Amino acid sequence: MQNVINSVKGTALGVAEYLTPVLKESKFRETGVLTPEEFVAAGDHLTHHCPTWAWAVGDDSRIKPYLPKNKQFLITRNVPCYRRCKQMEYVGEETLVEESDQDGGWVETHHYNPDEPSGSGLDDKVCEMTLDGGKTDDDDIAADMDDPKNLEEADEDGEEGAAIDMDEFEESGLLDEDDPSRATVPVENVKKKVTDTDGDSVVHTRTYDLHITYDKYYQTPRLWVVGYDENRKPLTVEQMYEDVSQDHAKKTVTMETHPHLPGPNMASVHPCKHADIMKKIIQTVEEGGGELGVHMYLIIFLKFVQTVIPTIEYDFTQNFNITNK
Repeated sequence: MQNVINSVKGTALGVAEYLTPVLKESKFRETGVLTPEEFVAAGDHLTHHCPTWAWAVGDDSRIKPYLPKNKQFLITRNVPCYRRCKQMEYVGEETLVEESDQDGGWVETHHYNPDEPSGSGLDDKVCEMTLDGGKTDDDDIAADMDDPKNLEEADEDGEEGAAIDMDEFEESGLLDEDDPSRATVPVENVKKKVTDTDGDSVVHTRTYDLHITYDKYYQTPRLWVVGYDENRKPLTVEQMYEDVSQDHAKKTVTMETHPHLPGPNMASVHPCKHADIMKKIIQTVEEGGGELGVHMYLIIFLKFVQTVIPTIEYDFTQNFNITNK
């Protein structure tokens, strides 16, 4: 029944999108939506800072005239998915972002620590991000090593264990001795272990291709996913739903026709709440005395959409911090 409802909605929205005029005036700060030009600018920023993403054209018969011909949608391929959502523990780790929504709201999943103080809603989560790309732990380590005192301590530590002469070690014959900590497994057993699909010791990694399109009706980006098994065989619809948060499967995530590609329907994260969530984030930034540029839209978009597909590890964009001051 849910699939029938989604099909009817998809047809109605297709007609509505056809009749909706192209957004010309920027309303990013007021409503969290994008013009096609702003979508392209945000896409250029994403591909520059995260080269795993690239622009794609799609089918020539489905070119959207309001977008550049060579920048119709964004794509990243072969994204790993190591676990199924049912393998994750959600107890005490979900909060509603849109509680008043009749469909049950947008759910934040496992990404946040359940031991955090109560009352840490969307605004508090947003305040944990870093706008400028953030200072990494490696930067902190490098800064510590610039301190002469720390360098002296490192030298002292190095003196405690002198380097081993590998020539002497090899001549001593120790390399030929059996190491009790080293496991020796017959070749035939290794081969059996690798090819045994029923064994728990083998991790069968699914991969996904992800697309980001511009939704003319909702005036926001829209995420599409198509999955493959370890043999690069396309996943069934039900298999793909195994990699979707069960609070969103068949409701927030539905199977629909890709706007730029022919063929079977693809799983898509419905964009009806994207603008509202982005508006909340923009307001949080401004209340903290900051300003969020439209070019950052897709980087932030990818982070909050991952709550829907938490096991698909596609987000390699920079961290960012939006701290209330």
